[in-house]
Amino acid sequence: MKQLLYQLCLDFITSRINTAQEALKQAQEASNDDTKSSAGDKFETGREMAQQDINRNKQLLLDAKQQENNLVNLKDVPSSPNVRSGSLVLTDQGNFYLSISAGQLQVGNEIYFAISAASPIGKLLLGKKVNDQLTFNGKTYLIKEIS
Repeated sequence: MKQLLYQLCLDFITSRINTAQEALKQAQEASNDDTKSSAGDKFETGREMAQQDINRNKQLLLDAKQQENNLVNLKDVPSSPNVRSGSLVLTDQGNFYLSISAGQLQVGNEIYFAISAASPIGKLLLGKKVNDQLTFNGKTYLIKEIS
């Protein structure tokens, strides 16, 4: 199951990278077109807005590539008795894959949440063992299985 969740996370982050690259390309093309056709104050405003778009998309791309790096480092993390990055944690209140923040993933009829170890619930899960409990947002979670 962990390998399937890993692949779903990889697909998620690859899609984010592709989207960011395409948006960056479009922003750069728009900037080039604006440079060719504008004059005066309008030119400066348009150019600044285009530059802000380029910078924002570069940052999105950088963040996505960093997440991809983090995910690649978790590819073959072995099971451990304690929750750590790369762990699949089954609780009585939900299932969590500590990897990247990819949100809700569905496999068959089961729902899993791909979360970062740096997320609030991820931080609470780290180091826990089977039968440990934690409370998050007023809800108590009992860890049933770690793989």
